[in-house]
Amino acid sequence: MKKFTSVFSGIKPVIGMVHLKALPGTPKNTLNSSEIINAALLEADIYKRAGINAIMLENMHDVPYLNGSVGHEISTLMTLIGHLIKQRTNVHVGIQILAGANMEALAAAKAAGLDFIRVEGFVFAHVADEGIIEAQAAKLLRYRKKIGAEDVAIFTDIKKKHSSHAITEDVSLLDTAKAAQFFLSDGVIVTGSHTGISASIEELKTLKDMAIPVLIGSGITKDNIADYWSLCNGIIIGSHFKKEGYWENELDYNRVSAFMKLVRSF
Repeated sequence: MKKFTSVFSGIKPVIGMVHLKALPGTPKNTLNSSEIINAALLEADIYKRAGINAIMLENMHDVPYLNGSVGHEISTLMTLIGHLIKQRTNVHVGIQILAGANMEALAAAKAAGLDFIRVEGFVFAHVADEGIIEAQAAKLLRYRKKIGAEDVAIFTDIKKKHSSHAITEDVSLLDTAKAAQFFLSDGVIVTGSHTGISASIEELKTLKDMAIPVLIGSGITKDNIADYWSLCNGIIIGSHFKKEGYWENELDYNRVSAFMKLVRSF
């Protein structure tokens, strides 16, 4: 909890997603680097103007995702964009590099001066649509120590969306969270089964006595936030902030602004 509090200065963060346009070398890429950067900065400006207190960038348009590592053409451009967003907005900024490219994300965060990363595959292996995602806690935390990035918080998905967890069916969400805490995660992220699907309120309630911070990573909207606000230490929102609530659409200032006004009333 100490690192979470030091990163977010005691606030309960609303983390808005910047889904970068398809990056160089990926099947859907049509833009050059300058156009990708400008699109990301435009979204960061919208978030800043709407009063959001944290931003996370992610290469979500890079489908199909590589499993476990990406090329330098991805990590270097994401590092640059993260640095520019941090300098431009002066809000908390994090990064996730799909899929499971956690070492690259940590290196990018360190180089860009970012605050946190989102990690899939921290404890317990699972089967994702990219293939088998192995647990990386030991390797990742040693790498963080090696490069002097201990000020970068590591928030870790548990029972991650878009994945099969049949091989760990006998391990509950609570037990997975306890394992992440034991392996020194700085916060766990709970999601629904897919992007835009809400997390189970009943499962979240089982984590209420955990000492580790709990973030909700999917399915939060203006209509259901009141049900979730007291069950978490922070929220990550992508789909709801886009036009018509669909993740591939453009960011909608009015949706972000209305949401932030609502949470400030809590």
